[in-house]
Amino acid sequence: MRWLTTDQAVKLLGVKPATLYAYVSRGLLRRSTGPDRRSRFASEEVEHLRQRGRRSDFRLREVTVHSGLTSVEDGQIRFRDADGFALAAERTFEEAAHWLWLGAFNGSDAWTSAPEAIAVGRRAQAALPPAALPLDRLRVTVAAMATTDPLRYELGAAAVPVTGRRLISALVDTLPDLREGIPAEGSIARRLWTKLSGEKPTTASAHLLDAALVILMDHELSFSTLSARLAASMRADPYAVVSIGLSALGGPLQSVASLAAEELLSEIDSPGRAAWVIGERLRRGDRQPGFGHLLYSGGDPRGAFLLRGLRTVATDRDKLAIVDAVLEATRERQLPAANVDFALAALANVTGMVRGASEAIFAIARTAGWIAHAMEEYQMDVRVRPKMIYMGPSNTPER
Repeated sequence: MRWLTTDQAVKLLGVKPATLYAYVSRGLLRRSTGPDRRSRFASEEVEHLRQRGRRSDFRLREVTVHSGLTSVEDGQIRFRDADGFALAAERTFEEAAHWLWLGAFNGSDAWTSAPEAIAVGRRAQAALPPAALPLDRLRVTVAAMATTDPLRYELGAAAVPVTGRRLISALVDTLPDLREGIPAEGSIARRLWTKLSGEKPTTASAHLLDAALVILMDHELSFSTLSARLAASMRADPYAVVSIGLSALGGPLQSVASLAAEELLSEIDSPGRAAWVIGERLRRGDRQPGFGHLLYSGGDPRGAFLLRGLRTVATDRDKLAIVDAVLEATRERQLPAANVDFALAALANVTGMVRGASEAIFAIARTAGWIAHAMEEYQMDVRVRPKMIYMGPSNTPER
């Protein structure tokens, strides 16, 4: 194996040394020490990162924010130093959100919606086209509901969790009912399930959706979380913070990937067609939605976690066979592993959820994270203001 020096690696990748070492800390790149005690990097892995950067047409720029909420390192996700996967397996979304907000578990607080918010939110929903995606419905609803909360500008540590519980509850409760006779009641996961699927949730399906909501609450500084946190640093109220997060979430580098993965699965009508559909996408040069992740060279552990649980709730075994065929086809050709976007799309597909359900699950989960980041930012005295380096033409007069 050929090894590169730090100078050679950063030149090949076009990044700063700090970014290079960030790749190492996140498991994307191996580092060794040469006879001169200086760092060396495997040339094959550096080249792989360089080619991946070309395919995605962008480079990852590091933005540093000090936080005590979430850490992602070596395939481990920890919320306030609690194992995220253990929380997902053992705690409800409500309990985990409270832990992320305040560092304590509290299952006694009611997660209910204010009647005024529900009324306004449903009127806003009624004005939308019937085919509107759930994520678009959430964007409209949060802005409308904000007008009903006169205390939304109270940003104290005791007040914001109350706002958060009411906000998330109303976002779920104002989504259109898919089937009469199935009341939207119980936990957030059960209520959300009835809004996305025409079937009544079972104990197993509600538990899996709960687990998805927990493990997706936060993921360090994703694009949408950074946007929400910047707004909170200027003391935007929680509704505005969530609204900004939802707006950023609709970009092609965030939850839209799960919608594209939903559409990929909908194109495949039998397991035998899986390889052909993927091959046609590769022929066209299309990106494979729901596969690969910048932070996980060995595969997204969130995706693997949810795909394991999916087998206990799949109501359509034929569609589950298609999911397995897609995974086998990509694995056989050593394509990047499935990520959490594909897992959410698979969950929506095999349980008969509405189009865009995967985006809604992601958005509801991440709302808890945005509120946690807002709370942390509200307690800080320093405002976040990124520094821009001007690169345009100079207006310096000639001498």
